[in-house]
Amino acid sequence: MPKLKTKSGVKKRFRLTAKGKVRHAQAGKRHGMIKRSNDQIRNLRGTAILSDADAKKVKKWMPYG
Repeated sequence: MPKLKTKSGVKKRFRLTAKGKVRHAQAGKRHGMIKRSNDQIRNLRGTAILSDADAKKVKKWMPYG
């Protein structure tokens, strides 16, 4: 069998946790911070866990985890 290729964009954007969940950076922090409230900016710090439906797709693109 040939090696499976990982999508390059997925390598850069997602990481797997030890239990196999998909971790991603919070969306909505690239620009336009002036119109967001300080509470919203604070809550968008760090990473979040992807929903199960989306994680299923992403795991298909990173076959070796």
